[in-house]
Amino acid sequence: MFKVLFLLFIVVPIVEIALLIQVSDVIGGFATIALVIATAILGAKLVKQQGLGAYSNVQKQMASGQLPGQDLFTGLCVIIAGVFLMTPGIMTDAIGFMLLTPAIRGKIAKSLIEQASVKMQSSAHGSMFGQGFGQQHSHQDTQAPFEEQKFDPFERKAPQSESQSSNTIEGEYQRKD
Repeated sequence: MFKVLFLLFIVVPIVEIALLIQVSDVIGGFATIALVIATAILGAKLVKQQGLGAYSNVQKQMASGQLPGQDLFTGLCVIIAGVFLMTPGIMTDAIGFMLLTPAIRGKIAKSLIEQASVKMQSSAHGSMFGQGFGQQHSHQDTQAPFEEQKFDPFERKAPQSESQSSNTIEGEYQRKD
């Protein structure tokens, strides 16, 4: 964590200052300041436009009963892009504009999904869901942790005898308003 914070708060500003100095040597100081202000204004407009679009799509998908995973990721990328675009600098503006590009967001999403699925598969076979702390593997529980299990809430089961364990608590219920 220290390395990430060091990178964010020390290295990135030094690189940004060096880039701003080099750009100001080429195009001039006032033009560099105008460029930074123009990218902030343009970035704010693009972030607002794409952010409202992502928000609208999330609402539509949730209203239709779908999970808005892709649009939530789009919204997250737009927020991060907004932070990069509001930060003065050439490198952060470039990263911000790249995050606003749908093709690059798609590639980032695809790589993150691949990494997450690899980690999930490896952890499913490892100690996270396997035998931990010296537990013995039961032959009854041979089902994989992420396999689909059939569950019917309206299925009537045969009454269990008292010798079998049950999670049901018997009793009466009265509602008093």
